[in-house]
Amino acid sequence: QLQASGGGLVQAGGSLRLSCAASGRTFGSYPMGWFRQAPGKEREFVGRISRSGSITDYVDSVKGRFTISRDNAKNTAYLQMNSLKPEDTAVYYCAATQNLSQLRDPSRYNYWGQGTQVTVSS
Repeated sequence: QLQASGGGLVQAGGSLRLSCAASGRTFGSYPMGWFRQAPGKEREFVGRISRSGSITDYVDSVKGRFTISRDNAKNTAYLQMNSLKPEDTAVYYCAATQNLSQLRDPSRYNYWGQGTQVTVSS
């Protein structure tokens, strides 16, 4: 089970850190991903992190602004979002997968958190 938190309302240029807390003792066995969905749009890949945390991958629109990390001892993954823009406004979801390839595709993820709203005002 995944629980996302940390969303809120922030002005453009501001920062937020989202957390994704996982239950269970095998958190470190799963690659994790972050996705977002704006109203009327499809769910979009934001970034992902490998099981150890040594490999990350981001969509071009957030590179240099967002950072994904994880603390396997705390069963928690993070999405640090800096220099936020109004176009980053969306519901953000964390997800875990048993797969090791094609991890930009949301259909490759087995477990999903409930989502947390991020709103960036201009």
